[in-house]
Amino acid sequence: MGLLERCQELFKTSNLYEVLGIGKEATEADVRRSYYKVSLKVHPDRAPEDPQATEKFQVLGKLYAVLSDKEQRAVYDEQGIVDEECDALSQDRCWEDYWRLLFPKITVQDIIEFESKYKGSDEERQDVIQLYVQHQGDMDAITESALCSSQEDEPRLCNIIQDAIQKGEVTAFPAFTRETEKKKRARRKRADRERQEAEELQKEMGLGDEDESLAMMLKQRQKSREQNFNSFLSDLEAKYSKKSGGKAKRGKK
Repeated sequence: MGLLERCQELFKTSNLYEVLGIGKEATEADVRRSYYKVSLKVHPDRAPEDPQATEKFQVLGKLYAVLSDKEQRAVYDEQGIVDEECDALSQDRCWEDYWRLLFPKITVQDIIEFESKYKGSDEERQDVIQLYVQHQGDMDAITESALCSSQEDEPRLCNIIQDAIQKGEVTAFPAFTRETEKKKRARRKRADRERQEAEELQKEMGLGDEDESLAMMLKQRQKSREQNFNSFLSDLEAKYSKKSGGKAKRGKK
């Protein structure tokens, strides 16, 4: 069975771009980033409950191998076909080695350095505005999804949004402009509770003050916020991944 047929069987679509949740106009960086996020969900180590996880992971590796190759992507875009005989789709390639070559693990120090550069940057501003539009001004959802943010960052996030509204960049959603004090107090109370739990977890794990961010993320994951947690790591690992043109080790998977 060919790659397109396998995509249809496992992901309910034979369109390689649709499998990654992107459009045909996606840049190389978009393809890489989306591949990481989708493959993370079906990584055999992270989705043990899915009996098809390994198959999905392998198929995603082949899909990325096609879309990351300019010549093969051009053929697919023009003719809608995939060259099943090309070296990139070799059956004996270890796709997990290939994946780890693209996305090395990050460290706590990487996270700390990223936070210091991210906060106050144009990138953060664009991300916050995108979240504002996506959630139509719901600050609960925005603060839950915003990278590197805590309760202390909320006034700054609100200022970013307010500035965008005043400049006419976005619509003034009532959920934001008319948010009640009761809802704000509930969010602060929830944030205080999570902070206290994170501090307790930090002590239990013997982490120092410099590891507060890690403790917070671990607590967030424990609090059933794994989707946002993984999204955060996805963005960081994609940013810190090494751009390598080398071939992954070969071996049976």
